[in-house]
Amino acid sequence: MALVELIMPKMGESIMEATILSWLKKPGDKIEQDESVLEVATDKVDTEVPSTHAGVLKEILAKEGEVVKVGKPIAIIATEADAATTPVTEKQPPAKKTEPVKDTGTPAPTNGASKTVATDFKSASRFYSPLVKNIAREENIPVMELETIPGTGLEGRVTKKDILAYVQHRKLGQTIQSVQQHAGVTTPKPAPVSISGGDEIIEMDRMRKMIAERMVDSKRISPHVTSFVEADVTSIVFWRNKVKNEFQKRFGESLTFTPIFIEAVASAIKDFPMINIQVDGDRIIKKKDINIGMAVALPTGNLIVPVIKNADQYNITGLAKIVNDLANRARDNKLKPDDLAGGTYTVSNVGSFGNVMGTPIIMQPQVGILALGAIQKKPAVVETPYGDAIVVRHKMFLSHSYDHRVVDGALGGSFVRRVADYLEKFDINRAL
Repeated sequence: MALVELIMPKMGESIMEATILSWLKKPGDKIEQDESVLEVATDKVDTEVPSTHAGVLKEILAKEGEVVKVGKPIAIIATEADAATTPVTEKQPPAKKTEPVKDTGTPAPTNGASKTVATDFKSASRFYSPLVKNIAREENIPVMELETIPGTGLEGRVTKKDILAYVQHRKLGQTIQSVQQHAGVTTPKPAPVSISGGDEIIEMDRMRKMIAERMVDSKRISPHVTSFVEADVTSIVFWRNKVKNEFQKRFGESLTFTPIFIEAVASAIKDFPMINIQVDGDRIIKKKDINIGMAVALPTGNLIVPVIKNADQYNITGLAKIVNDLANRARDNKLKPDDLAGGTYTVSNVGSFGNVMGTPIIMQPQVGILALGAIQKKPAVVETPYGDAIVVRHKMFLSHSYDHRVVDGALGGSFVRRVADYLEKFDINRAL
């Protein structure tokens, strides 16, 4: 009998760790190869981890609620196989743990001169890596103060660079708090909530908490500006009505407007590549690939954004198949972490809810997001060889929110106008 380690697998290019949600097996249970052993949560999606070997679960190395780095062992499986296995490394004696400082309201002295404060990260409103937490403890930065540090990492996270720069300013007496006080700026506090006997209290689920945190972070990080354009999509409506039945027969799935819109967005991004960027501190990262995220509403009321990788390389048929697949798997909770990673621009179809326009919030670290309004019949003045005429046209609003730190009005407005131009020039005689 051989012992092998079950490793926390890589679950996307930007995902470096995951939280153990629950173990589906307990020590002593028999496990088949590829059978799900535990459920984990990343900052993007929940997923199950399958076993790499058949055997018996001998030991669990990571408890529920624990954050584990990708590549670290999480369990030991006893298997009959004796070839091509990963041996369990001999365990080192655990390092001596220092007793935590009790939070008595007064910093506890250490070595006479320096002092440390107890930091309880359970009250934190956003995620902090173990390295950032250690630096915060060493520098006596309480959670309340840590929450004021702007993060330049993924999803607005505080990086090592961010906290070290803050520590340097702090030592010089230039903390964010003191600067705000000097400028007369105070951090707003939420208004008190009043609860009466007939009110229902609903606890946010984990996904809703993450969405709330990211939306607040995005507004804090990016100064949002929104430009609006009305597009005449009559040709698209007529074309889709003409080919949708044929598409259903040939490919066994529906043809929606979404892939047509995404094609236009991808084409406009190629014309304006400085929309396809990300901000890293004082640097602008110009992305090579055009990976378009599409917001999908889930049955729970939450929102998730799967990503169409290299969207500019597909035709309408290819985009339609990808859009349908991602939307269906999103609603069935079958998306993989990699389906949500790598987005460079996002599209949100608010028209599916009957909304004519919206002011969407940017998905960090992207710099733009486009809301697609409902298509409506409207009277419009059109030019004909015999003069102007009032006719009925199909129109929709495009709402482009962009990060004004790096995207000015000329670029943001020109981009959404170009998307509208592609939609209006759609060839009604186009073949599938």
